[in-house]
Amino acid sequence: MKPPLSLRNPNMPSGSGSLMWFRKGLRVHDNPALEYASRGSARVYPLFVIDPHYMELDPNAYSPGSTRAGINRIRFLLESLADLDSSLKKLGSRLLVLKGEPSEVLIRCLNKWDVRKLCFEYDTDPYYQALDDKVKNYASAAGIEVFSPVSHTIFDPADIIEKNGGRPPLSYQSFLKLAGEPSFSLSVELSWMPPVGDVGRCEILQVPTLKELGYVENHQDEFTPFRGGESEALRRLRESLSDKEWVANFEKPKGDPSAYIKPATTILSPYLKFGCLSSRYFYQCLKDVYKNVKRHTSPPVSLVGQLLWREFFYTVAFGTPNFDEMKRNKICKQIPWNDDDKLLVAWREARTGYPWIDAIMVQLRKWGWMHHLARHSVACFLTRGDLFVHWEKGRDIFERLLIDSDWAINNGNWLWLSCSSFFYQYNRIYSPISFGRKYDPNGNYIRHFLPILKDMPKEYIYEPWTAPLSVQTKAKCIIGRDYPKPVVSHDTASNECRKKMGEAYALNHRLNGLVSEEDLRKLRRKFDEDEDKQEPKPRRQRQKLIK
Repeated sequence: MKPPLSLRNPNMPSGSGSLMWFRKGLRVHDNPALEYASRGSARVYPLFVIDPHYMELDPNAYSPGSTRAGINRIRFLLESLADLDSSLKKLGSRLLVLKGEPSEVLIRCLNKWDVRKLCFEYDTDPYYQALDDKVKNYASAAGIEVFSPVSHTIFDPADIIEKNGGRPPLSYQSFLKLAGEPSFSLSVELSWMPPVGDVGRCEILQVPTLKELGYVENHQDEFTPFRGGESEALRRLRESLSDKEWVANFEKPKGDPSAYIKPATTILSPYLKFGCLSSRYFYQCLKDVYKNVKRHTSPPVSLVGQLLWREFFYTVAFGTPNFDEMKRNKICKQIPWNDDDKLLVAWREARTGYPWIDAIMVQLRKWGWMHHLARHSVACFLTRGDLFVHWEKGRDIFERLLIDSDWAINNGNWLWLSCSSFFYQYNRIYSPISFGRKYDPNGNYIRHFLPILKDMPKEYIYEPWTAPLSVQTKAKCIIGRDYPKPVVSHDTASNECRKKMGEAYALNHRLNGLVSEEDLRKLRRKFDEDEDKQEPKPRRQRQKLIK
């Protein structure tokens, strides 16, 4: 990074103050909003608002956490805030924490504190877009300068969309052509900050603990191994970059989704999500490695390619109204998914009877993270592969439980994996049996996350219902008693899903995407009638197995 520059601006009044509003971007390195807030200011108010929209305890949720965030992500955020506070203290400042609806809190602070500049990182999420408009309108009317730079992404999504005539590019390759090589300068590294100003009678909080927010730690045997914060992000980045050969030869499709002791990826996604790690700094570091090796992989499979996938989804999400919905989303296929909440709960609670799928869902619950190919497996299984449940329902569960849950990327991946947009080869289905076995024939991943199956012989670990009763008895796991039977027959269910997807695609093609609610209802009725004409046993069996 560049050496620190002088932050004093002789043209700025000596008594002026700046408010730095942290949301994402929970870092000191490469933070242009923080740099600008500090430059020429006599005082800086670094503020984070505990937002009940995301953080308020929901005692009725299916797992510990709030309505919108599981406890793993809340813990990760609090750790990130504590680390940010520590970093700010080293610069002569500290983090101010308030609680409430963010726009109301910000407006109250702007009204009470001596602030001439409001600085915050630009955010493309619809929730923050609405908040930001409200706060910016107030600040402008009050004569307060607003500085909101794009630094959560490498490119400005609005620039890419403008280059494409006002429309987002809908393929990765078209995005790359439009984007070209990024042009940015990393923000200067701060060596000090102006002190915090007088906060008056505002009751400033310390970074709260989970207990102080009302959360009770459950007594599970395993928690996420990933600690939040900029310090941990930079440590993990250094660790990843130290193996230059691994960085140079990284190919996304060749990762091992069953590797859990040492995952076959950087695990930097949660740090990028919260902005503990600058994507621009990460990009520059990767480019520096590439300059010093003889050969390296290229997008879309390289590590730089993974960052550019992130940019692609951010751009499409920003430029597509109702990107997180099926019905009002112009780029989404209209498909009459079923409303079987019993199947959804079996999937969420790791009770599908398919050990590979269930182990992944246990890892999601315990760690708040799993390998991207594991995510592909369970998303395909829930939607177009086996259960034909709406992708929005799976999206909601991922959105709540993942520590790296990101509005643009999570929705983009569910659209992709359900073959609702971007990817349309619905005949290609991840097998809930053979896909995991290819990477982990002994089933060590399953044995770790589903200890009830730890003594099952490897011949049966992916299909324990096929084991003779004597084998099940010896393994101390009777299928149907200690571990559930499969909720569906994969061969039958996947064939039915292919047929349904084909008919739904034909409907979308025939109506040029203008599919009405009534059109979907008719096709749904046809699907139900087709199922009724088939042997009734699978349906009765499915209902019995889910109970």
